[in-house]
Amino acid sequence: MNNHRIANRARYLPSTYISTLRMVLRLKTLLHLMARNLPGGFSLRPFLHRLRGVKIGNDVWIGDDVYLDDEYPETIEIQDGAAVATRCTIIGHTKGPGRIVIEKWAAIGAGCVIVCAAGQTLTIGEGAVVSAGSAVSNSIPPYILCGPPRIQQFGKVTVPFRTANTIEEFRRGLKPASARIKNRVSGNRFDGDSDDELSRISRSHE
Repeated sequence: MNNHRIANRARYLPSTYISTLRMVLRLKTLLHLMARNLPGGFSLRPFLHRLRGVKIGNDVWIGDDVYLDDEYPETIEIQDGAAVATRCTIIGHTKGPGRIVIEKWAAIGAGCVIVCAAGQTLTIGEGAVVSAGSAVSNSIPPYILCGPPRIQQFGKVTVPFRTANTIEEFRRGLKPASARIKNRVSGNRFDGDSDDELSRISRSHE
């Protein structure tokens, strides 16, 4: 009888609830780790994230090593047909939970970071495409293609970083980039002589 009373009292001790909470948190962390590393972009990964509390619709694809908020998984919603590519990070809280909604048929490119603030609802609109490597902290309208600026060339490397003995040696070897090369890197067209110049620069580093 005494043992029964002790057991009943133990149910209501704070330490019991804390232990249970820790076990649940460990389970969610384990599920997250499994979802990031196991195969099954259309099947197993979405299923594991659903168990964590992420709201995921049908026909959703989740790539390798996608991080969906570990602390507040319930703040993220991914609707039917959306895709989240490899190594994206989606965080639905900053100083408190917000909400991130990736609407139907939206596509998030590889390596994107999406973060919202407390109380904010950040929406990636239906059919929108976010280019790889984008950092997103505001909503994107439906059926919009968006992304960061293209990579720019800041200078010509004459001493390769891997062969320089010091950072100063590498810096001294940097030369200003010509306007033609800058245009080439940014995707603008210009005369064919620049192709020869780029080839010469490439050969100089072989």
